[in-house]
Amino acid sequence: MYLNSDIKKDFFTEYGKSGVDTGSPEGQVALFTFRIKHLTEHLKRNRKDVFTQRSLVRLVGKRKKLLSYLKEKDIERYREIIKKLNIRK
Repeated sequence: MYLNSDIKKDFFTEYGKSGVDTGSPEGQVALFTFRIKHLTEHLKRNRKDVFTQRSLVRLVGKRKKLLSYLKEKDIERYREIIKKLNIRK
């Protein structure tokens, strides 16, 4: 599988607070971004895969909600994660 526990731990240590803190919004946004990029590449090859397309839309929605939460709570953390992941603008 493309996403195992070691890869997840790396994401949470790099973007989150620590490797065991899987609930931090920054770590979750980074993980969602990785999954979104993977599903986007899959959909480029398999255009008629409707289930994956629906999953992609749901993931984008989850990431958007987390980013809006982070923007409300701490704008500096929001700007930092956006800059690190190169998501917007």
